[in-house]
Amino acid sequence: MTETETFETIRLTSDVVLLAAGRVLLIERGWDPYEGCWALPGGHVDAGETSLAAASRELVEETGISVPVSNLWQVGTFDTPGRDPRGRYVTVAYAATIPKAVPPMAGDDATAARWWPLTALPPLAFDHADILSAVIGSANPNQ
Repeated sequence: MTETETFETIRLTSDVVLLAAGRVLLIERGWDPYEGCWALPGGHVDAGETSLAAASRELVEETGISVPVSNLWQVGTFDTPGRDPRGRYVTVAYAATIPKAVPPMAGDDATAARWWPLTALPPLAFDHADILSAVIGSANPNQ
């Protein structure tokens, strides 16, 4: 008997946890899945792009806030099957801390962007609560 290999399409994304003064920057999603829900800024890694470059780009596109790539540190890879209802998605999460919360401007597929107190978060889309927990429980090697 011969085993048959099966392959599934896996999409790569990047997410960003941006912290400032006890707050985290979130975007309100403009379309499904989770339209109208709050999430971390992030999105697909483009062809020829690193996950780090994608994280930086998506942060600017969705919030108007730019953070130097050198200030982003990798939190980890999140790849639990079923974390995204569209199919198999793997995300590389990054984090950064800035001294104060600067006003965001929603763009791209975000209908809103705002700073939320870490003590009063809305329900988060996908597994973004797990990603945020990983950041809060870790030490930033860049500080």
